Amino acid sequence: MDSEKVKDLILNEIPDAHVEVIDTTGTNDHFSAIVISDSFKGKSMVQQHQIVYKALGNFMTNEIHAMQLKTLTKEQWINTKS
Repeated sequence: MDSEKVKDLILNEIPDAHVEVIDTTGTNDHFSAIVISDSFKGKSMVQQHQIVYKALGNFMTNEIHAMQLKTLTKEQWINTKS
């Protein structure tokens, strides 16, 4: 699976998100993703990650072997840039 497919899966579940996905090993099964969405407001980090993992569905246990994940609200993202 390529990084664009991973990005598309996440965007299908979280359409307002800004998503960046990188294939960390070049083997199309280990990824790093940053997902920025206001749908994460008021949710714990675990809940935020569960939303993303839900978007990836069965791909997470089959085609995707590892996922480094960072989730942020838009406000948190802006604050990390300052």
